[in-house]
Amino acid sequence: EKFEDATALFGILKDEIANIFPESSFSETDFQQHPYVILVIGVNGVGKTTSIAKIARRFQQNGKKVLLAAGDTFRAAAVEQLEIWANRLQVDGVKHGSGADPAAVAFDAIQAAKARKADVVLIDTAGRLHTKANLMEELKKVQRVIQKVMPDAPHYRLLVLDGNTGQNALNQAREFVNAVGVNGIVLTKLDGSAKGGAVIGIAHTLGLPVEYIGVGEGMDDLQPFDAKLYADSLMGQ
Repeated sequence: EKFEDATALFGILKDEIANIFPESSFSETDFQQHPYVILVIGVNGVGKTTSIAKIARRFQQNGKKVLLAAGDTFRAAAVEQLEIWANRLQVDGVKHGSGADPAAVAFDAIQAAKARKADVVLIDTAGRLHTKANLMEELKKVQRVIQKVMPDAPHYRLLVLDGNTGQNALNQAREFVNAVGVNGIVLTKLDGSAKGGAVIGIAHTLGLPVEYIGVGEGMDDLQPFDAKLYADSLMGQ
């Protein structure tokens, strides 16, 4: 009898956890705007650039023409990394030199996407400047410049968070929400023992849907988030 009660309790808990996560309006196939502009934000070290490549691949698999914008110009390795991914995926990429104006990269990328009739533009952004204030101001500028060329863009702002960072992830999310707004979350590095429990706090506190979880290094290891499966894994089921 006790076992049955425990089982019932687990079921209730899992339902409660799953219900915390808001419904998402993000789609890999159905969008009104062309090009559909996705701004990808997050601090350095969370797997932002790799996540962009994996998301691009998912769009590709859905028959969409993708363009990548190397907007993290403060980190030469990020520009090179995105260029390598663009070549590997055989998608268009737009980059400027290291240290270039990220807003100019975003502007050129959207213009190029319009000219080449791309369906989706994924824009990488800086994850570290000398101060947090500088970083947030830079992101605001990128957003303003994007809106000059396409007033209703960016159409989606994806925040990439490391599933291992706990409470710090919530603090990061708050800063990005306050600066530029966030529509959804990509939670990376859940391939080890990290359960990414902080994402419950983020979803509950900020009302943000989780779009993808990264469960490994491979190109297909970025999966659409399923709240029920997540609740199962969190409860060790």
